[in-house]
Amino acid sequence: MKVAASTVWEMLKEAGIDPAPERASSMWADFLRSQADALLACDFLETVTLSGARIYVFAVIEHASRRIRVLGATAHPTAAWVAQAAKNVVMDLEDAGCRARFMIRDRDGKFPALFDAVLADAGIEVVLSGVRMPRMNSIMERWVQTCRRELLDRTLIWNQRHLLHALREFEDFYNSHRPHQGIANACPLYPLPAPIADPEQITHLEIRRRERLGGILHEYQRVA
Repeated sequence: MKVAASTVWEMLKEAGIDPAPERASSMWADFLRSQADALLACDFLETVTLSGARIYVFAVIEHASRRIRVLGATAHPTAAWVAQAAKNVVMDLEDAGCRARFMIRDRDGKFPALFDAVLADAGIEVVLSGVRMPRMNSIMERWVQTCRRELLDRTLIWNQRHLLHALREFEDFYNSHRPHQGIANACPLYPLPAPIADPEQITHLEIRRRERLGGILHEYQRVA
């Protein structure tokens, strides 16, 4: 049976149900906005070396600051390895004084029950994204795309050691220098510098470029 949209509207109105944007129940976007300061997200990233070996990279990102933490890379993400990565991120958060309450992850079989248990012991609740719904973990998925586009797609990875070196460089570049539109073009670890309003000072600016990873990454800094 085909039911007109107006009929559905009348039925919802009679039942006292408001239109979707006006309902009292919180939406996923509302949850992300309200809990941004306490939200983490994690995911695995796959890459292939020149020898054909497949390596899995595990990373965690903070929603509020966009700070990324590359926790390691392995060809065999066993339950023990993933659980240890969870312990490492908990210790790192404690050292940084970061109070996280939620960790968003997908339903990948690489995550063992011990992973959730380690986070639960630290007071971090695991929130599972929907099946085949990458937008529920959009900030982490965005970083994966950025890492591929700006690093992995432009680099020939020799082996796991070379991959870790490249990822550490990219992590430092991403956190300390690269601007992010989601946080008003600031860097995760540093606030925006004071704007220059004097036209004379702008005219005589001297900018230096620093190349990283053989010129794949570029950093631009103003000479003091």
